[in-house]
Amino acid sequence: MKNTIDRLKAKWGITSNLDFFLILIVFSIAGMNISFCRKPIFSLIGIKATTPLWIKTLVYIPLIVPLYQISLLIFGALLGQFAFFWEKEKKLGRFLLRAFRRP
Repeated sequence: MKNTIDRLKAKWGITSNLDFFLILIVFSIAGMNISFCRKPIFSLIGIKATTPLWIKTLVYIPLIVPLYQISLLIFGALLGQFAFFWEKEKKLGRFLLRAFRRP
């Protein structure tokens, strides 16, 4: 377990165990937040349990995924890890821009 933690800390460019712990907490809270938000959002749009999976997926990707990214930034800021998550968001944005610009 220690080896995995050290590898993640090196990959993420952090040295503090506290920062590592706080980053994991942010990921957890953001994930739980989206779990709680998805149901009311789907209900508001009119998606029910009987709605086909492909429709749920088409709605989930453009609505819920960006909300998760925003949640990471918000909870990251609240726990003092905004800079870490902002760098990750910028990397994701550059990746998506390159992916959609290719012919």
